[in-house]
Amino acid sequence: MKIAIGSDHGGFEMKEALKEFLAKQSVQVEDVGCFSKEPVDYPDMAALVAANVSQGLVDQGIVICTTGIGVSIVANKFPRVRAALCLNPRMATMARSHNNANVLALGGELVTIAEAQAIVTAWLREDFDSGERHHRRVRKINSYSCNTVDPIDVYETDPEIYAVLRNEATRQSENLELIASENYVSQSIQEATGSLLTNKYAEGYPGKRWYNGCKCVDEAERLAIDRAKQLFGADHVNVQPHCGSSANLAVYLTALQPGDRILAMDPGAGGHLTHGMKTNVSGRLFNVMHYGVSRETEQLDYDAIAALAKQHQPKLIVAGASAYPRIIDFKQFRKIADSVSAYLMVDMAHIAGLVAAGHHPSPVPQADFVTTTTHKTLRGPRGGIILCQARFAQDIDRQIFPGLQGGPLMHVIAAKAVCFHEALQPAFKAYQEQVVRNAQALSETLKAEGLRIVSGGTDNHLMLVDLSALNVTGKDAASALDIAGITVNKNMIPFDTKSPFVTSGIRIGTPAVTTRGMKAPEMKLIAGWIVQTLRNLNNADALAAIKKQVIALTDQFPLP
Repeated sequence: MKIAIGSDHGGFEMKEALKEFLAKQSVQVEDVGCFSKEPVDYPDMAALVAANVSQGLVDQGIVICTTGIGVSIVANKFPRVRAALCLNPRMATMARSHNNANVLALGGELVTIAEAQAIVTAWLREDFDSGERHHRRVRKINSYSCNTVDPIDVYETDPEIYAVLRNEATRQSENLELIASENYVSQSIQEATGSLLTNKYAEGYPGKRWYNGCKCVDEAERLAIDRAKQLFGADHVNVQPHCGSSANLAVYLTALQPGDRILAMDPGAGGHLTHGMKTNVSGRLFNVMHYGVSRETEQLDYDAIAALAKQHQPKLIVAGASAYPRIIDFKQFRKIADSVSAYLMVDMAHIAGLVAAGHHPSPVPQADFVTTTTHKTLRGPRGGIILCQARFAQDIDRQIFPGLQGGPLMHVIAAKAVCFHEALQPAFKAYQEQVVRNAQALSETLKAEGLRIVSGGTDNHLMLVDLSALNVTGKDAASALDIAGITVNKNMIPFDTKSPFVTSGIRIGTPAVTTRGMKAPEMKLIAGWIVQTLRNLNNADALAAIKKQVIALTDQFPLP
């Protein structure tokens, strides 16, 4: 263990004695000062210790001044620091076990050196009790700290944006986020996204940049690439796409010439707008034919897709969707692509987290190209990546830079690296399993309440709810649910007769509420509130009562 220790002149003698005491306990000590009894300002010494703890340069810290009060106040200004002023061993034990305190504050005039040694002994002996009760409370402590940017600094420079940040923080905290494509990132990912790497221009690729000074960002990008390869088992990964749309376009430009034929999922049946919608660049540049789902099962009919492929002879087949609740058989798509000598691209943006954790079959062994966003179920920053076979690596890289983009967003790439690291941890697999369980629990409860679920249920993180029988539009339902503190999006259902701006359905997903720690009992509550809202669309009092219950629930599950 390594501990940073610092004091002002009022705590100098105690600091020196504790240094010797800690050395006898085989603890490595980093003394940041002061180094004599000459007067110094206690904030400076406390800040040096707290900065070491905050940046992970040491495991813990000890700060000492005359009373311990001033140094504890200063230390607690630093991110990730939980400083506790302890006057006896019992306080030290409780601070460690209940609060996961990592900086011990001592008063040089309030305790003797012998008492300080007893306090430090208790402190070192105790570990954090990581049971759910204490873990929940420490998460709440962390949630009250400043994230990404310091709101105090923003307030000083731009009070209007400060208000936006604070209001959005309240909205996210109080609402139930059920938009299937949204999630909450970790503090680590927020920090990387808001880091000083945003200052660095780095056109090109690691080791081959147009700008100098890229040694550090090269390391960040290599980490992102290597971790993504490990996570998905890919030959080659490009982590520079700014979004999933850029990633998809880069694949199209690698495999096709303008006017070439693509076979992709109809956006009206669950496909994405970049899969050939006429208003999107994909539909303007290429000749896109669409497949849908069976009218009887509302699931993919692979025989029908094979027949369309034989009829139209596409050069590229696109699998993947933004609103499809069932397992996709990528082996069948590979077989269909091979039957017409077509490339196979899979857009797994929605299911990437499930794939990474083994809760959905991976498309990587089957596809020539795989694209994904890094948010949604993957729970990373907003952005995209491309995975491909080695033979396409050079062409894919050229299409991203200099073909489509200039300087990559190095702060986002660093956050992608953190995202992949988190996804490689055992806890991520358990999280994805709970995402699926929650989706199924929510779907089954909605069915039991009389709502029709498209295709009869879900195998992944989302479901489509058909509102036709209620004579309610998706647009009106989403608006009323928003008033009640439940966020969903209007969504077309297969063979929808309403326009995309109105729709007959809503799309509901469980990634974000699962990140907050919710499970099946909460899904049943949420389903009940959804149904109550749909039956009281224009009843302001009923919607307000539901929102009150929603806030009571979200208070129990703080944001990460």
